[in-house]
Amino acid sequence: MLVDEARILVKAGDGGRGCISFRREAHVPRGGPDGGDGGDGGSIYLVASRSYRTLSDQKYHRHSRAKDGAHGRGKRMHGRSGPELIIALPLGTVVVDGDTGELLADLVEDGQRVLVARGGKGGRGNTHFATPVIQAPRRADPGQQGQERWLHLTLKLLADVGLIGLPNAGKSALLCCISAAHSKVAEYPFTTLTPQLGTVEIEPLGAFVAADIPGLIEGASLGAGLGIRFLRHIERTRLLVHVIDVSDTARDPREALAVVEEELRAFNPELLTRPRVIAANKIDLPHGTRLPTLHALCVERVLPLFPMSAVTGEGVERLVEYLTDQVQKDAKRQVPGAKKENSSGLNPEPGIAEPSAVNVP
Repeated sequence: MLVDEARILVKAGDGGRGCISFRREAHVPRGGPDGGDGGDGGSIYLVASRSYRTLSDQKYHRHSRAKDGAHGRGKRMHGRSGPELIIALPLGTVVVDGDTGELLADLVEDGQRVLVARGGKGGRGNTHFATPVIQAPRRADPGQQGQERWLHLTLKLLADVGLIGLPNAGKSALLCCISAAHSKVAEYPFTTLTPQLGTVEIEPLGAFVAADIPGLIEGASLGAGLGIRFLRHIERTRLLVHVIDVSDTARDPREALAVVEEELRAFNPELLTRPRVIAANKIDLPHGTRLPTLHALCVERVLPLFPMSAVTGEGVERLVEYLTDQVQKDAKRQVPGAKKENSSGLNPEPGIAEPSAVNVP
């Protein structure tokens, strides 16, 4: 089960109290103050790690507290500081302050580390308050309280290519065909209940990660079907592959394209500006005029079209080569330091998989 949302409470450690103490030794009159400082409370850090895939640990363990600093002691002995508390999160986690809505971090790199709750500073012992006038101060500071805050965690899978489409269009079958993923494939709708990832490798071009998103239907933006809560997982993708069933028993390709586009617009209009590829699936089945109809629409919309069959593998290699080439080119265009989710701007190059080059029966 993919747990992609969690709300947690983090509480940093409190600082230890400063100590009020005086030096008392034989033959040492008026030894003066010697109270030590309290230790600092432990801070809480979030760290991105490739070892984690979901937010299940955070969903079922909602409270995290770092240890307090130890109190100061006599003989100028300072209290021990509380150790840091590290919370490991999967790559792609977005961290938002649960009360203010402020974006605190977007963890997209392995080992990326962010401070979310600072430990309280330890109090000063009475040695800090001695003056020529007050030589025996009976004053020390209490330790400061550590920060406490609610955090809202949202996971957005890091993938290069997002597979979208209506239920039963063949997205899961395509992912299984091009990668080692084991997505469930069946003849009934909504066999994919959570997003699935698969790594696609092709020599010598390179590799990319594809994400299979559960099917969309009309009204998904209003909660119909599985809704659109999983569409956040394609917000970081470099390009989208819209899988359309062109068999005679499927929905009209023009309607299939319009329905998914409307749901993308309802979720995030920016997704419609993302580079897209149309994969005309199930050409191994009777499809009559469906493919020519979709071809004409792609020519009109200037969308690359790839007729294919995820079952027989026909046309799949050509699609994978195109996707790999586009992902590699887009990666080279990335500006150092740019946000990882900024994947717009990848446009098909002229002469590559143009709709006019498709062989239509």
